[in-house]
Amino acid sequence: MDFGVVLQTNPPAWRTVGLAKQAEEHGFDYVWTFDSHLLWQEPYVIFSQILAETRRVVVGPMVTNPATRDWTVTASVFATLNEMYGNRTVVGMGRGDSAVRVLNGRPTTLKEVREATHVIRELANCRPVEHNGATLQFPWARTSELEVWIAAYGPMALKAAGEAGDGYILQLADVDVAKWMIDQVRAAAEAAGRDPDSLTFCVAAPAYVGEDTPESWEHMRAQTRWFGGMVGNHIADIVAKYGEEADFPEVLVDYIRGRTDYDYNTHGKAENDHVDFVPDEIVDRFCLLGTPEQHVAKLEELKAIGVDQFAIYLQHDNKEETLRVYGESIMPHLRDHVTAKA
Repeated sequence: MDFGVVLQTNPPAWRTVGLAKQAEEHGFDYVWTFDSHLLWQEPYVIFSQILAETRRVVVGPMVTNPATRDWTVTASVFATLNEMYGNRTVVGMGRGDSAVRVLNGRPTTLKEVREATHVIRELANCRPVEHNGATLQFPWARTSELEVWIAAYGPMALKAAGEAGDGYILQLADVDVAKWMIDQVRAAAEAAGRDPDSLTFCVAAPAYVGEDTPESWEHMRAQTRWFGGMVGNHIADIVAKYGEEADFPEVLVDYIRGRTDYDYNTHGKAENDHVDFVPDEIVDRFCLLGTPEQHVAKLEELKAIGVDQFAIYLQHDNKEETLRVYGESIMPHLRDHVTAKA
């Protein structure tokens, strides 16, 4: 299993770069960032600095969308970074949440997600593509290689991920829900004539390591409850479109019934004051909390259902210690072990 971290690009930018460097030093494979240009600093600029100051980690947005950036510009950015730093980027693609809603916009259609995925991938892999009535290709790109992974919850979005994505991103770590979602994506890929095993399956969620005491659990939940509110934005869209009786995990429908409002000014922050509707059970199911042993046990379950990468949302008050404990006490248990002498 690979491991990643998901960072917000809060100022100062060197703080984000420093956390990325620490992640690499502790053995993480990926460094992702939010991509919401009004709420945080521009991540694509910071990607270049992270790549310049690291040697191995892969960087990318979790997630961008087809609405806020011209698709050819996005492709050009990642092709350029790959030409400069040696194919160490990936793109997470979604319909758009905070990046569009803060501007009073709406998430894009799945048709646009599919088309943007195709255009960005072809251009950033040095191939020609039909777009806007013309055949386009970067004349300067020679070695760039790029995968585009699609983030999805709803039935049609899961289908799009299986049919069009190089990978699938699920932003919650409930084992039962993850298995259901991954099965949907794999079935869609197979029905489209693709090899489901060729896709990468990434689960992303907050992780907080603490003691197994009531006081510690109260603090860990308080620091990660925001995540249930963020996921609730997407689930509310799905329920509005398909209704509560849709073929969809019941736990996701049930917990958002108490949802009334959401403030994007505290989006992705531990102090989010619009997440009281998220019960402790959902926090525990969606996140990874507890002792190192409890983290390992849940990660083993996720690995067993086909999860290739776990990416930690690092939006809490214990960032550096989380990176250290994962690197020293958790990740080694999930890696493939090779002996020097058989």
